[in-house]
Amino acid sequence: MTAAETASRRAPGGAGLTLAILSAATFGTSGTFGSSLIDAGWSPAAAVTIRIAASALMLTVPALLQLRGRWALLRRKAGRVVAFGLVAVAGCQLFYFNAIERMPVGVALLLEYLGTVLVVGWLWLRHGQRPRRLTVAGAVTAIAGLAMVLNLTGSARINPIGVMWGLLAAVALAIYFLLSAADDEEPLPPIATAWAGMCVGAVTLAALGWAGVLPLTATAGDVDFLHHQVSWVVPVLGLSLVAAVIAYVAGIGAARRLGAKLASFIGMAEVLFAVLFAWLLLGQLPSALEFLGGAFILAGVTLVRLDELHGTRAADQELSGPLRAPAGSRRLGEGREPDAAGPGVRRGEGQQALALAGDGVPVGRGHRSEHLDRQRRGRG
Repeated sequence: MTAAETASRRAPGGAGLTLAILSAATFGTSGTFGSSLIDAGWSPAAAVTIRIAASALMLTVPALLQLRGRWALLRRKAGRVVAFGLVAVAGCQLFYFNAIERMPVGVALLLEYLGTVLVVGWLWLRHGQRPRRLTVAGAVTAIAGLAMVLNLTGSARINPIGVMWGLLAAVALAIYFLLSAADDEEPLPPIATAWAGMCVGAVTLAALGWAGVLPLTATAGDVDFLHHQVSWVVPVLGLSLVAAVIAYVAGIGAARRLGAKLASFIGMAEVLFAVLFAWLLLGQLPSALEFLGGAFILAGVTLVRLDELHGTRAADQELSGPLRAPAGSRRLGEGREPDAAGPGVRRGEGQQALALAGDGVPVGRGHRSEHLDRQRRGRG
């Protein structure tokens, strides 16, 4: 499939935008659910592992129904599924948690969301999709807005090892969007993709925990969730169903409709939703700088979407261009003798026959409180 056909097929539409916003919003709830477990004594790795394992369990029946009679497709996509599970599911979260152990949450989130820039660079280097000025302007505007929302002011020292982990998280995030986009003709359905990737990720994290590489600590007591004492099952269900099952399935569906570039920029709204949930659920009013940063992120996403719409129209014109005769050109058969298409054929019929013969067919994550920091842990 050519780049023009791919761009035309992925015209930004309402369904894709809705799924992308839904994915960002549900990913943004992970801090709310996860922080209650961590405050109760769970290790971050344990919270992530049970999140992915429970999500895989919830998706098992729908995924098996989708794959009924299509197991050969899963075998053909095994390499993509393993990469998705190892890097986009397990790796991204592990890299991010390693980063926030060594640097402020806001800095780690900013580094992770540089993955959107990596998506643009990969599409340029690998597929020749050179970013136009609107995309470049959108990227600069969105990154600036993200820095404002995360309120990167303070005297915290930046740890070089933390920067390395943050950049690895950015690479993993870019791979998540690129693998979710699935450029091939027969992609694995979104639910089956999420399920298979989560199975790989859960097994990987469990094996690392069993080997002692990851500290897996959990408790079975009640936890404090939104100022209420509830069973630990409540945040685990929210973390797995809302912040993983819905988030990943919607994100994969969005990337396939919008493409990796636009979907990754809309994914920045995850940070905005985390701030919004802290405001609505915890009463933490965003600052004026955070409001301004949110406006910058939305402006950057808008610029990228306008660029995508412009590229879609250009691709449609490129595909339809050969079907239109240039103005002032001579029609096929014009000026020929009546027998140009063969003896006994009239002029009009000869032109039509030549046209058919020639073509073959007719064509016509701020720092105002420790809890808010956890609120912004994104995919963690």
